[in-house]
Amino acid sequence: MRHDNRRFDELRPLTFERGYTRQAPGSVLVRMGRTAVLCTCSIEETVPPFLVGSGKGWLTAEYAMLPGSTSTRKPRDRGGKIDGRGVEIQRLIGRSLRAVVDLAKLGERTLWIDCDVIEADGGTRTASINGAFVALIDALTAPPRKPLLVPLPPPAAFLRGSIAAVSVGLLDGAELLDLDYREDKDADVDLNLVMTGAGDFIEVQAGGEEATFRRDQLDRLLTLGKKGIDAITLHQRQVLGLNWPIPFRPDSGQLFNNAGLSSR
Repeated sequence: MRHDNRRFDELRPLTFERGYTRQAPGSVLVRMGRTAVLCTCSIEETVPPFLVGSGKGWLTAEYAMLPGSTSTRKPRDRGGKIDGRGVEIQRLIGRSLRAVVDLAKLGERTLWIDCDVIEADGGTRTASINGAFVALIDALTAPPRKPLLVPLPPPAAFLRGSIAAVSVGLLDGAELLDLDYREDKDADVDLNLVMTGAGDFIEVQAGGEEATFRRDQLDRLLTLGKKGIDAITLHQRQVLGLNWPIPFRPDSGQLFNNAGLSSR
């Protein structure tokens, strides 16, 4: 058992609170354990200069941690200066979502994903990706608040699949799923995994901290992560209900404790 009484292969409690704010067409507060991230999706009828006239759309993401999200105050990013970690994470979020969006079928518009960490207890990048996908679907299926220059096609027309993300790691020889901060800071190996609901890899970020790891350990971590991805994808589908645009038959197992698998 782990310090929070989870099994080694058990996710933290996961919730998606949709419609958390009223202004953005897609707005989701995602919680994975004590980590909480507000994810919004906004749609602009413009594209970056390099795409003007191409007929192709764009998707980009921004990520930030609020000053009170950590135990010691984190200074705000100002003047366009973002810390290196934040740049890395927001690029990961954007890359992950673009992997499942056919931008050529989106039309000349930009999907803006904003992820703001309210409370950080490990796994903020994976929580951001999980919440961002739900916010994206909500934004794409919401009635437009003003007439669009070009009608937006239904999500099923340009979405290649769903995405979910989870962390796995090695701590004192044990393989753990969905690490919190206490586990992550002491882990010998940390791996962040982004996959589609169909089981294709989008990103694998793995590294040892004053440690090495073997191929067989990597394979087991990937297998453990895939179980977590399946469970998260199933939960995303349950939360979105009829708005779920992708056929999916997960084999998720029992990876959540009694506080997990809920939405509001």
